Amino acid sequence: MQLYCNSLTEYSRLKTKEVNIGGLLLGNFHPIRIQTMTTTDTMDTIATVEQSIRCIEAGAELVRITAPSKKEAENLLNIKNELHKRGYTTPLVADIHFTPNAAEIAARIVEKVRINPGNYIDKKKFEFIEYSDAEYNDEIERIYERFSPLVKICKEYGTAMRIGTNHGSLSDRIMSRYGDTPMGMVESAMEFLRVARKESYHNIVLSMKSSNPQVMVQAYRLLIQKMDEEFGECYPLHLGVTEAGDGEDGRIKSAIGIGTLLEDGIGDTIRVSLTEDPEFEIPVCKDLVKRYQSREDRKTESQEVRKMECAEEKKDSRQNTFQLSDFLSSRLPYSPFEYKRRKTFSISNIGDHHVPVVIADFMESKTVVHQDLQSVGYSYDEQTDKWNISDGAADYLYTHDKILDFNLPGTLKVICNYNAWKNAPDKEKYYPLYSVNEFINISEKSSLMNFISVNANEEISYKLIDHIHQLRNVVLCIWSTHQSAMSSVRRFIIELMNQNIQCPVINVVESYDSTIDEQLIHFSTEAGALFLEGMGDGIWLINNPSKMVNTKISGRTYLETKNNHQFLNNTSFSILQATRTRISKTEYISCPSCGRTLFDLQETTAKIRAVTNHLKGVKIAIMGCIVNGPGEMADADFGYVGSGPGKITLYKGKDIMKRGVNSDIAVEELVNLLKENDAWIEPA
Repeated sequence: MQLYCNSLTEYSRLKTKEVNIGGLLLGNFHPIRIQTMTTTDTMDTIATVEQSIRCIEAGAELVRITAPSKKEAENLLNIKNELHKRGYTTPLVADIHFTPNAAEIAARIVEKVRINPGNYIDKKKFEFIEYSDAEYNDEIERIYERFSPLVKICKEYGTAMRIGTNHGSLSDRIMSRYGDTPMGMVESAMEFLRVARKESYHNIVLSMKSSNPQVMVQAYRLLIQKMDEEFGECYPLHLGVTEAGDGEDGRIKSAIGIGTLLEDGIGDTIRVSLTEDPEFEIPVCKDLVKRYQSREDRKTESQEVRKMECAEEKKDSRQNTFQLSDFLSSRLPYSPFEYKRRKTFSISNIGDHHVPVVIADFMESKTVVHQDLQSVGYSYDEQTDKWNISDGAADYLYTHDKILDFNLPGTLKVICNYNAWKNAPDKEKYYPLYSVNEFINISEKSSLMNFISVNANEEISYKLIDHIHQLRNVVLCIWSTHQSAMSSVRRFIIELMNQNIQCPVINVVESYDSTIDEQLIHFSTEAGALFLEGMGDGIWLINNPSKMVNTKISGRTYLETKNNHQFLNNTSFSILQATRTRISKTEYISCPSCGRTLFDLQETTAKIRAVTNHLKGVKIAIMGCIVNGPGEMADADFGYVGSGPGKITLYKGKDIMKRGVNSDIAVEELVNLLKENDAWIEPA
């Protein structure tokens, strides 16, 4: 076992134990399974059955249903029987939160139960308590006494289990010792996994969910390392970003978290949690998974080679045998378990302490006029002869071979090919882009800043390294034609780090996909994964709009050939926002709804967005019920939580500020709360 995956430079599935969920095999190189969760009232048998069928027919291989109390757990039998009567035998998963006896009932009925170790036994009152080692061990023993009955029932009935840790619902005991950290998430699950192993029960899947993709990715990596260190094996992993939200933001955030792990061969089942009807989650899951199906054919050969290498080395399976033979240098220069931005020097507004820049691609545009810049955040007022610049305004334009015939906004700069740059009248506004060959062979350079297009999959790109060692006016725009493009780019950046080359790097991703969903996933996965690693001082997205088709997201139709620059610009800023590397807008942490939800989440989310979407940097959580309330909100600044039929509780952080607010005035009261805490500005 390596640090957390088989290879950092080549796609290879991580071997996990095989789990049987009602005949559906998970882990051990079986296909990545797709699942979702119903949003209906579990006591409404027919509504739940019919929604489950829509999900199954859309492609769900597992359907999760909430069972918050004994009555819902008991009604799972009626739901299961009705599904079987209609010819559907897809495994069902009972979602348990606070009620062990509901889990014990459900485990005798459905094929799998999901428990959250943060609130299954432990209490969460947001209190800090100092535990001595003896007191802590007493609590572990209490977990064994309360949790082992469920383990024994699952073992007897052949029921699978997911131990699902959520970042926002770590118990007070875990928080007191480990804090609000990925390691705390890991230990929360490991405590329960140790109980199961003590009972020789192994039909287990684990998850480490967070609304913050950075925290989520780190937690899964640490979990794999911890399982290998302690057990010498890894249980299957369920991937998901919790409370991702809706529309493009929900897809981007999910793709960054889930896709980053899938790129490294991690993950045996996925769920994309969107604030939309659950059947709409399935196509997004499919688009994510299919990216790796073509890579699967190579797994057997690479795994066999790996086994032979390990056998020859005769190294113990518990020893750290992380191999860097694929790299040109022999060390990993960063920790994949914590975020630290790669050290770079600053050129103009790129690198070092600057937020990542956004490059708008106008390569395919025959002409560029000032009106075109409106799509990338710049609007020109002819009467005042002034530019208005939005928070989501691109920092650079790439114009290919075009020199613009109008005056640019003060903050905007242009990148163009070397031959065009030679004729540019303003060398402080225009900068050249070279191919690797051009940069090596052409002596004429900008004294200020030079961009180099680098294909990380070409040998000559590594030869470039020798030519830039001493240069401090170079920015590398790195992309790759390798099938595992993200890994290929990461390999190149690792080599830069090992050679102590600190020039800034722009992550370039080109998508040939034909739908918005596919492109969002492609861009988010490949660029987002690198930003989560701390690798990237800018983002440059490229596509071919002429080959795209219409797509519906959250009921909105997108014409991909129209406003394509706006789509790419918005996606760039959304990726940076989701990776927490550049904040340019309000962030919404919105749960995906389920049978516990006490109001119309989609409608309410839309209302809150409409009045707060100008509050740059404010994080607002919108939670359907108290189960997904103060805990699941994780690091939100403010929370809007269903607390009863027609009633809302408003939070600042994890503190209740207004309780029992009528839902018809709750949005207005949320705005008042923002104003009271100096988080409100009037919209422009």
